[in-house]
Amino acid sequence: MHEGVEGEVEVPFKSQAQRRKFAELLVQGKISAETYEEWNRETGSTRLPEHVPRRRKSAKKSKARKRAPAKRVRETTAARRK
Repeated sequence: MHEGVEGEVEVPFKSQAQRRKFAELLVQGKISAETYEEWNRETGSTRLPEHVPRRRKSAKKSKARKRAPAKRVRETTAARRK
């Protein structure tokens, strides 16, 4: 187990739903039995929520845009004659 923010202990599985999903992946052969057992052992009998709420998307930082150079304005023939 790993220590997280403010001394909370982090466990590999965050929810019961995730634990079931990994068990399904184990049956399908997409992860090794060792990996699943290690995660299961580290999580232990910790009471996990059924689901973990999704994180909100953070506001994207706006990047400074390069400004296009100002366009040259053509003088009219009347303005040149003065």
